[in-house]
Amino acid sequence: MAFTGRGQPVAAGGGGPDREAALTRYALLPLRVFLGVTFIYAGLDKLTDSAFMAASGPGSLGELMHSVRDSAAIPGLVDLALKSPTGFGYALAAGELAVGIGTLFGIFARLAAAGGALISLSLWLTVSWTATPYYYGNDLAYLMAWLPLIVAGAPVYSVDALWPGGRRRRRGRRGALFT
Repeated sequence: MAFTGRGQPVAAGGGGPDREAALTRYALLPLRVFLGVTFIYAGLDKLTDSAFMAASGPGSLGELMHSVRDSAAIPGLVDLALKSPTGFGYALAAGELAVGIGTLFGIFARLAAAGGALISLSLWLTVSWTATPYYYGNDLAYLMAWLPLIVAGAPVYSVDALWPGGRRRRRGRRGALFT
């Protein structure tokens, strides 16, 4: 017969509540790593692509914004970007880097996830709004992927979990859930 770390027997074919709780804590880790790495890559890619950061010309953010302006769900968002495409490009890249680093390392993880959701929502309402059928627009899928991280945060392998308040909150929640 197998036993949990607390000396309680584990049901055959199961894992018991402790195992399920542990698996639940780690369930969002692959999503967190994927989104963190992806947003870091996206930010670095923008910063290192001089054509993208240009206000006009082939492959530039300015050209992209002009091409989606009339089909965007909220053209006012595109107009804001068009006031300074280069400045907007740097702001977007910096935001993606901050979100990616915060998500990957679990630094203010819920806030980072909310930032990622905001970026994805903005891109969905502007750049990928006209994707047909709607699920071809990847920004909507990214938006949905951020939602569980907003709710759950980064309970494992994160800076947030190392902070004294993070440990206290986890201990309090665990006691409330499993007693």
